Amino acid sequence: MTEIKTTFIKDMKFVAMTTSGNKIVMDTLKENGAGATPMELLLAALTGCTGMDIVSILKKMQLEFSKLEIVVKGEKSEEHPKIYKKIKLIYKLYGNLPPDKVKNAIELSINKYCSVSNMLKSAAEITYEYQILDSEQ
Repeated sequence: MTEIKTTFIKDMKFVAMTTSGNKIVMDTLKENGAGATPMELLLAALTGCTGMDIVSILKKMQLEFSKLEIVVKGEKSEEHPKIYKKIKLIYKLYGNLPPDKVKNAIELSINKYCSVSNMLKSAAEITYEYQILDSEQ
């Protein structure tokens, strides 16, 4: 079972201690914010989850790459609760990779293996695009 303990620090700052013993600082978007907002962390969790899947899948396919970057953009609803209605993932992979294998790895992650994307799909439309680049730019 996963257990997170979150402690109020001051103002709007909180620190969460994860099951694995890591600390995550959360705060508001104000200029002197000392951490990520909870909604930013949700998108970060999505990129981490799908990224780990893709690395694992490409390794199983015996495909090598030099770098993987994932950018995520979330569009929130106007009314409260301001949840993400649209999420777009942009994958940048560096290396000599066959596009069909990359697309397959991404779709397996988003639609089957990534727990975060599968939870978010019920609330948000998730789309993606990918780029395969020859060298690190």
